Amino acid sequence: MAPKKLYKIGEVMKYTNLSRQTIHNYTMMGLIKEAEWTESGHRLYGEDVFERLRKIELLKRHRPLREVIQLLGDEGVRPAR
Repeated sequence: MAPKKLYKIGEVMKYTNLSRQTIHNYTMMGLIKEAEWTESGHRLYGEDVFERLRKIELLKRHRPLREVIQLLGDEGVRPAR
């Protein structure tokens, strides 16, 4: 089995066109979760983060962020440490 791919925040920014601050905010709010941390304390995100971010952005088109947090909060993502 191939090793799972982990993405640095810069790569997530590149592939989603979201800002570093937005990704950081979503992490702090518990909307997304890092898969691992580097030894130097940088977040690494799994491949599933892209689908999650797509879902968040779609929901935000029609709902306030507070409601998006409530809707997605039941899906098991917890705030970062």
